Amino acid sequence: MVTRLRPTRLEYVVDGVRLRSQLSAAALERMGDEPAQRKAALDILKAALFRGRMIAKERLENGAGGIETASLLSGVTDEVVSALWDFTTVHVFRARNPTEGERLALMAVGGYGRGTLAPFSDIDLLFVRPYKQTAHAESVIEFMLYALWDLGFKVGHASRTIEECIKLSREDFTIRTSILEARRLTGDEKLAEELMRRFQAEVVRGTGAEFVAAKLKERDERQTRAGASRYMVEPNIKDGKGGLRDLNTLFWIAQYLHPGQSIEKVLQLEMFARREVRAFIQAFDFLWAVRGHLHFATGRPEERLTFDLQPEIARRMGYGDRGDAPAVERFMRRYFLIAKDVGALTRVFAAKLESEQVKMEPRGISRFIPGRKVTRKPLAEPGFVEVGGRLDVDPDIFQADPTNLLRLFKVADHRNLDLHPDAFTAASRAISLITSAVRRDRHAARVFLDILARGRDPRRTLTLMTEAGVLGRYLPEFGRIVAQMQFNMYHSYTVDEHTLRAVGVISEIAAGRMLEEHPLATQIMPLIVDREALFLAMLLHDTGKGGAGGQEVAGARAARQACERLGLERSKIELVAWLVEHHLVMSDTAQKRDISDPRTVSDFAAIVQSPERLRLLLVLTVADIRAVGPGVWNGWKGQLLRELYSATEAVFRGGRGSDAAAALRRYQENAAYDARVRLARAETSAEPWGDAMEDAYFTAFDDAEVLAHARLSRAARDDKGAAAAGRVRADLNAAEVVVAAADRPRLFVDLAEAITAAGANIVGARVFTSRQQQALDVFYLQDITGAPFGGVDPRSLTRLADQLAAAARGEPHGREPRRQDLARAAAFAITPAVMLDNDASETSTVVEASGRDRPGLLASLARTLSDAGLLITSAHIGGYGERAVDAFYVVDEAGDKITDARKGNSLKAALLADLNAGEAESARARRTNLQQARASSAR
Repeated sequence: MVTRLRPTRLEYVVDGVRLRSQLSAAALERMGDEPAQRKAALDILKAALFRGRMIAKERLENGAGGIETASLLSGVTDEVVSALWDFTTVHVFRARNPTEGERLALMAVGGYGRGTLAPFSDIDLLFVRPYKQTAHAESVIEFMLYALWDLGFKVGHASRTIEECIKLSREDFTIRTSILEARRLTGDEKLAEELMRRFQAEVVRGTGAEFVAAKLKERDERQTRAGASRYMVEPNIKDGKGGLRDLNTLFWIAQYLHPGQSIEKVLQLEMFARREVRAFIQAFDFLWAVRGHLHFATGRPEERLTFDLQPEIARRMGYGDRGDAPAVERFMRRYFLIAKDVGALTRVFAAKLESEQVKMEPRGISRFIPGRKVTRKPLAEPGFVEVGGRLDVDPDIFQADPTNLLRLFKVADHRNLDLHPDAFTAASRAISLITSAVRRDRHAARVFLDILARGRDPRRTLTLMTEAGVLGRYLPEFGRIVAQMQFNMYHSYTVDEHTLRAVGVISEIAAGRMLEEHPLATQIMPLIVDREALFLAMLLHDTGKGGAGGQEVAGARAARQACERLGLERSKIELVAWLVEHHLVMSDTAQKRDISDPRTVSDFAAIVQSPERLRLLLVLTVADIRAVGPGVWNGWKGQLLRELYSATEAVFRGGRGSDAAAALRRYQENAAYDARVRLARAETSAEPWGDAMEDAYFTAFDDAEVLAHARLSRAARDDKGAAAAGRVRADLNAAEVVVAAADRPRLFVDLAEAITAAGANIVGARVFTSRQQQALDVFYLQDITGAPFGGVDPRSLTRLADQLAAAARGEPHGREPRRQDLARAAAFAITPAVMLDNDASETSTVVEASGRDRPGLLASLARTLSDAGLLITSAHIGGYGERAVDAFYVVDEAGDKITDARKGNSLKAALLADLNAGEAESARARRTNLQQARASSAR
């Protein structure tokens, strides 16, 4: 880490006396030439401002604190603005004997009024007049504003009388808040003092309740806009939950409830513990440092800590790699721990500040209603009381029995009560009472498992436990992933937040509230015998991230340790450990392998071994994918999981001693026979086409789809050998485009290129070839936003179908693949990889290529395979943020696997060259002044 610099004095950075002397000299030298005077003055002020900012930047990069840097920048701005005022009122528009109406005060308001400023933040100024605008005041204000704009400032400004300020403050809480933080920069001192005196007497006094209510409502709306979770992996450090604005909200409340006292004085009150004050200052300092680095790194008022900026900010703040933990992940974990502290501090400080006020509704820091009597209602659970609709505790309850630290949250969940901030604070301060003995206590384990597996709202309760520090203390395996971030674009949340969301998804499925989105998971949930094992596996499934031996193995090891400490029976321990170790298997099999291939299902069934494990793994997989982030789960993935589940279930129905591949073939044969009979009954002319299609085809589509495909294939024979049709599948969150054409080499390549050229993303593809040598390729497509392609503009889907029919006939599509902004993803260093597997299929070689995702990658890889003389029999597309993982089932021209080592090595080299082309394109997109970091491959 960078060594901390000692604070510097403002006069060492910008000498205000010397600055004014320079301005006066420049004005006198150019007397009579106003344009020349103005230009000289601006040059002097620009130099002072530039020097001040560069010193602040250099000091920040060498370890100066965030608060000190923000204060220094504010001080530099103060000197420049006040010197400009003096120049304007002395040398440009001097009023030698100012009248009452020509009095004018200049005040800093908003964040600038607080005395902290980020490098490229706006400055908010208030020109205060005694009454109506005069020509002199108008001239001064206009000259000042134009000069400030020419100096590069973004200025928010207002010119008002004291009466107008008071009136508008009563009507508008934003204006009220800005004047709350107002401080005089220069000008008429008595005018500024009169404004603040009247503001306190006529606006602030007696209005604490309404101000706090307004600020909290404003906070909730802001967090909803910026992202309701404080653990989103690209946080907004200013407006996001757990960011600077949350701390500023506490400032405003403190100032409003303690008028006339600075925040430093408020924090010195006896009601605040030293540890909490220290955490408050550390959080404020850290966030200001990050904000300063963000502004300096980008040269603009950037408030989002985006992926492309995170490695650079980590470097500037002195973080380095440590073992397997890269610098960027260490830095971001620190950020999220600070955000977590901000959340806890918000609760604690609000509880202290309300010692003279009583809240009306229990929602975090809620509404303040003065003068209402607090009633304490004892509950049936000893030591617990209800206070104003919230759960509180008697003194020393945790010291008497540390298990009460867990019971607190169980009672809150059972009675659907919010925690009183005093109870939350007491629990946070008492977590050291959770010792090894408490972790092994059977009564404590039962309370914890009741919360997790049988609670009303386990996600909400476990989140509260995490924020109080109780969950990570009781379950150290979970504590190690609190605030942990994976540096990739796949995950939207930190590991702990993702985990708790996944637990919440299972709880929703169990309650039957997700029947429409997850019909199979909801249907099988009542059949699961051991729900405790399911919830424990979900809570522990990512505890191996960053561990020795890989995520799955390390996770299983951590799960065994945790379950043994909880005192579970051996069979349950092993079941939880197995689920954790294999929690990615079902997702990988469904998305990366051909489910119609008997070998795929037989291998998967051999891993799973029982219907109970299959049910557990299905629900676990659904919740895991669903909780990754917005847009990651879609109906296409759900369809693949359901097909894999059904096929594996059919294997288990065949009996324990049966051949799994043979059982699946029988399942496919029976399903195909029944489907062909129904097709022939529906349309006799389609019978030959149905007889020519492979058995596996009929398990993937329903009767209506099969009939539509038969008709499309007949149309293809009648229309120059190819036909295509598209429709939006809302259930799959994708458009489905079916192409029927005479089979030929490079057909799949031409179709993939045409799709890419049309601006669509391929999220899934099924490839079938009949015994009549007619291909039936089915593509599932989304647009660049992740919505079904053509959902907004149906004509684009019709055009694409026509273009695909033309491409299938061999006609050129004539359009280049679209380009996209790669700068954000360029921060990730990705190592491409290619794997050839001859064991995953009985008939084909599986080629899996992994590398940086980009438009046209699938088509490029398919072209390389075709150039190598290979036929693609199946393609499976996987996207994990910045990384794509595409799997192809291929055979050579004789219909055999790739067995020649030299041919295999040559193919690998060609595919790696394709993948590395994406790396070269990414390098060109990356801004040269920004750091790059290794992308996490953990999922």
